[in-house]
Amino acid sequence: MKKNIIAGLDLGTTKVCAVIAEKVSENRLDILGFGVAPSEGLHKGLVANIGKTAEAIKSAVAIASNRAGFEINTVNVGVAGEHITSIRHRNYVTISGEDREIRKEDLDRLEADVRTIRIPSDRQILHIIPEEFSVDHQGGIENPIGMSGSRLEAANHIVLASIPAIQNIKKSVERAGLQVKDYILQPIASSSSVLEENEKDLGVVLIDIGGGTTDIAIFLNKAIKHTKVIGVAGNQVTNDIRESLGVITEEAETLKREYGYASESAIIKEEDIIIKGVGARGSTKIPVSLLTQIISLRMRELFVLIDNEIRSAGFKNKIKAGMVLTGGGALLKGSIELAEDVFGLPARIGVPQELGAGLSNEIESPEFATVAGLIRGVPGGKSSDYQVLIRQKRSKSKKGLSKLVKRVKQFFDEL
Repeated sequence: MKKNIIAGLDLGTTKVCAVIAEKVSENRLDILGFGVAPSEGLHKGLVANIGKTAEAIKSAVAIASNRAGFEINTVNVGVAGEHITSIRHRNYVTISGEDREIRKEDLDRLEADVRTIRIPSDRQILHIIPEEFSVDHQGGIENPIGMSGSRLEAANHIVLASIPAIQNIKKSVERAGLQVKDYILQPIASSSSVLEENEKDLGVVLIDIGGGTTDIAIFLNKAIKHTKVIGVAGNQVTNDIRESLGVITEEAETLKREYGYASESAIIKEEDIIIKGVGARGSTKIPVSLLTQIISLRMRELFVLIDNEIRSAGFKNKIKAGMVLTGGGALLKGSIELAEDVFGLPARIGVPQELGAGLSNEIESPEFATVAGLIRGVPGGKSSDYQVLIRQKRSKSKKGLSKLVKRVKQFFDEL
């Protein structure tokens, strides 16, 4: 019988992923089961239809369970979406005893004190995250346990989530016959599976491009310093192709995946692509460069938004390890070239690391970064061992796309 079983559930806008793993050592997870099902019940990280979400969960978990050879009861669930907010809070406790040695119980008192602060009535605490500790006003301490002092202080990032949003996730999971073991913020999960410790120390930006949202997490000195959720992602790129070329969504997604580039400089060979006709309109041909212009415009807009966020947060000159792109959107050819052009920093694709035997090769892809991180759980088994800061912002830039759509329509009129 397998022991120490962990299951993760990634509720995405385009797909639901379930993975079942066995933790065989501190740094090794053997993947026993893995399943994917189309997602139709979520919109930009939020449950929009509990019934459809539950059915997608059932399908994904059934596939994973059949491959693992046994059923599961609990799962770690990823949480995302623009309902996430945060506040920064400092608090302290006094240390008693003859030796005044700081123990785990003192950290628990710090957390309990944070939970007494007033928050909006429609919010609940998702994570309490100590960014750094101070002992007797000596700051920059990562782990104060074992130190001596009379005053233990912490600077915390407190992540808040919408109570209705969490309740809808819980209802969907329970309707699928499961229980939620832990809620984990998705950029935290992704970062735990694709980032290296040296990158987190030197300064790195994780960009997780999903279907409905893009999550950004900035790490420095081995801690998350800033995160953000942006409502521009892969589905917007697909929609741009659909509207510009007058094709159905499925065809637009196929064109993006098979022929699309995020940067014209990444095009290996210029060639014509056949666009299937709809109704009375026959099939036509367009150059790859035209498709690339449509994709590049939206991807550049996304990267510029991220670059502006990094600058406004004050971290642009502190990112020494560069950018790591993950999520399904990172599979778009030319993403690295475009990222390096916009950010002026080195970039790489983030693939889940340190996976063991079993079906591990099936999730060694950027699009499964979140679910691969969810099975790692949370250090110490508690969500509060992380830190994150999320703010909200939406893109309103559409002028460039409108001009491009006009050029594309002109192209077809001249055929």
